[in-house]
Amino acid sequence: MLRSALNVLAAFTIGCTASTAALSADTVDTYPNRPVRLVTGSPGSTSDIVARFIAQKLSERWGRTVVVDNRPGAGGIIGTEIVAKSAPDGYTLSVGQIGTHASPQFLFKNLAYDPVRDFTPISLLTNSGIALTVNSSVPVSTMKEFVAYAKARPGTLNYASAGGGTSSQLSGELFNQMTGAKLVHIPYKGAGFALTAVLTGETHAAFLSTTTASGQVKAGKLRALAVMSPKRFPAAPDIPSITEAGFPGMESSVWFGLLAPAGTPKPIIDRINRDVVASLNLPEARDALLAQGAEPVPTTPQEFDTFLKAEIRKWGKVIKDAGIKGT
Repeated sequence: MLRSALNVLAAFTIGCTASTAALSADTVDTYPNRPVRLVTGSPGSTSDIVARFIAQKLSERWGRTVVVDNRPGAGGIIGTEIVAKSAPDGYTLSVGQIGTHASPQFLFKNLAYDPVRDFTPISLLTNSGIALTVNSSVPVSTMKEFVAYAKARPGTLNYASAGGGTSSQLSGELFNQMTGAKLVHIPYKGAGFALTAVLTGETHAAFLSTTTASGQVKAGKLRALAVMSPKRFPAAPDIPSITEAGFPGMESSVWFGLLAPAGTPKPIIDRINRDVVASLNLPEARDALLAQGAEPVPTTPQEFDTFLKAEIRKWGKVIKDAGIKGT
């Protein structure tokens, strides 16, 4: 009797395994069979621009609508929480960045998701340089002049960011740590709002991605003092690098990557990765993204996972050294 029962159990287990494999195959073969949602930050932000580019390319490949769902506020954390709680079926994805996946665990005591445990990385998407930009009323034209100007007025100059824990805030904290300046942080509900703040003179400066700032810099409405990379950024060749400006090592960038809720089947992750990478590798993709101030950086899911964990270590240290307390 026992042997018969074990045989039945073994047969049932094999059958279930085969059924699961068949289900996975059917799922990836038919995915997507309905609209896919990309959740991102505020309209006009770098994440929005990147999301819309990827949405268009995936829509063309899949023959299905890929909708960009803008969820401004808290540096993208509000939208990221939505994705973390979504069904792990590949139909709700997150366009993540430093402020949603590398820093919030150090800043928010009651964060409603775990940036690592609750997500599966799919691929890095783009990288943008971060430019230190100032309002035209600030009487400086170089990085060294601005540092001297700021140090002579400790606590009186401020800078806008896309929100607490975003790359725009952390770049400002890195600036303060490496120069001894005391710029005051003013958080906004997204990069678009931070851009408006520095344009109107509501703030003196902002650390903005080249994607967000390049149009206004070219139009002469903003002054870019340096891009925080060791070499000039390809999408903004007229802006001096931080090394040229005399502050080597003060490096920061804005990256965006695609993530799915944890538990999304691997065949679906691999399918999305394959099509995202193919889209980003198109010659016209590089040209289009560079025109927007970004460069494509497609990766495997494993490469993105390794990169993400390195970013968590880097920015966790900056936050600790800056003495930023969680809320």
